Amino acid sequence: MTTPQTTSGPMPRQIGYIIGNEACERFSFYGMRNILVPFLISSVLLGYLPQGADRDAAAKDIFHTFVIGVYFFPLLGGWLADRFFGKYHTILWFSLIYCAGHACLAAFENNATGFYTGLFLIALGSGGIKPLVVSFCGDQFDQTNKSKAKVVFDAFYWIINFGSFFASLLAPLFLRHYGPAVAFGIPGILMFIATFVFWLGRKEYVNVPPTRRDPHAFFEVVKTALRARLAGEGRPGLAVAMVGVVSAVVMLLLWLLSATVSLSWWPTDFGFVITACLALGVIIALGGWGASLQLERARGLHPDAAVDGVRAVLRILIVFALVTPFWSLFDQKASTWIIQGREMVIPHASAWWPSWLIQDAAQMQALNPLLVMLLIPFNNLVLYPALRKLGFEPTALRRMGWGIAISGTSWIVAGGLQLWLDGGQEVSLAWQSVPYLLLTFGEVLVSATALEFAYSQAPQAMKGVIMALWYLTSTFGSLWVLLTNAGVRNDAVTAYIASTGMSENAFLMFFFAAFAFVAALAFGLYARRYPMQDNYRVA
Repeated sequence: MTTPQTTSGPMPRQIGYIIGNEACERFSFYGMRNILVPFLISSVLLGYLPQGADRDAAAKDIFHTFVIGVYFFPLLGGWLADRFFGKYHTILWFSLIYCAGHACLAAFENNATGFYTGLFLIALGSGGIKPLVVSFCGDQFDQTNKSKAKVVFDAFYWIINFGSFFASLLAPLFLRHYGPAVAFGIPGILMFIATFVFWLGRKEYVNVPPTRRDPHAFFEVVKTALRARLAGEGRPGLAVAMVGVVSAVVMLLLWLLSATVSLSWWPTDFGFVITACLALGVIIALGGWGASLQLERARGLHPDAAVDGVRAVLRILIVFALVTPFWSLFDQKASTWIIQGREMVIPHASAWWPSWLIQDAAQMQALNPLLVMLLIPFNNLVLYPALRKLGFEPTALRRMGWGIAISGTSWIVAGGLQLWLDGGQEVSLAWQSVPYLLLTFGEVLVSATALEFAYSQAPQAMKGVIMALWYLTSTFGSLWVLLTNAGVRNDAVTAYIASTGMSENAFLMFFFAAFAFVAALAFGLYARRYPMQDNYRVA
């Protein structure tokens, strides 16, 4: 008779270094991110455009292109960590690139080449470490103390928002009173501190070695499944996957042709970023579908655990795909909602308004991390226990589905405020607190939950890559924003919006709300069939 293994072991003491690193890094990232749109709108970098809607749209496009990069490069960081260098060294080296990017922003505020190089380096550095810090944190736990992992994942998400709160509150003031060099320089200093704190814990970390060239890794199993032949049967999965690859190559070739010769039917706004993201999406979707059709053919050529692990990853990818509309809503709080807030009236005359602190519409973003820090303990200590007493178990997938729907509701409220503004009314900036509350509640249900979900569902050899694929949902979220922004530049779409009697901004807000509701419904239907896994490391 075996003794059941305890799950109440001690908290790993090295967690403090990881949490401290994350607090400083998040201040660094959100400090620059949350002032990027206001800076671009007023900077000489967009001096070729007149003040107004054109410059606002250009700033939004640059911002969401940057976000796409931030959440695309986790693929590179996850791959390098899993195959070659391990998580610790990959995090450390990408952090140094990250620091160099901040230095470029501070030094080249009036130089487009230097500034955009800085944005690229930050996207590369931030994206490179993004999937690894969370999974590296999870690596410090095993079966003996995994019960404490949920507490740490919640604390991890809480500290992200602790750093984000002060960054969102203070960075716009730094920009307003001290200029871009200081406003972008301070986040750079915090990133250096974050790197130093992470380095301090180097002797205490549990370092799970990289898998190197594992013959039973995810892509090896997929290749075997797609290539395998069965007597008397075709290879439908390979055909589906090849359609995806060919479609992606054709898209990229059409973009290249459109850049050199005139293709009147190719959308003029489909630059490299949009085209490359669409191509990647087609490969992932059709490649994953094709692999699922023939996956059982890999059984016997690879261990059952490896084949089952690939099946689990393919199921996770469907969950991730259905979450992408949430990010199209969430990331626009740093672009669309800031632009809306600039049209509103700051209620300085009201005694309850903290005029000594809140002086800029961009500072309303501080509500998001503040509410996260309040809602996480409220949910864990009050809401979830109350729901369980009522007989409703708030599972991870249920929380995520409801989070998407609640986020859609926030955009209905934002659209109502925009209609108010479009009607010529003076609208207090304080009203934006309502959509911020709803969006943040949705975020806690989706994003904080997904940190735990993604790590627990990923097989051990694929944790870095699966976390990278989770962050890729934000890339596609911003892709939907760029596609929508490109769509409204079409004369037919513009005419249709005009026929509704709404402004373009209001129409798009209601459009994104509807997008979220459809995604929430699809998510709920799929979640009912999803088989949960437990892939924590064995002690």
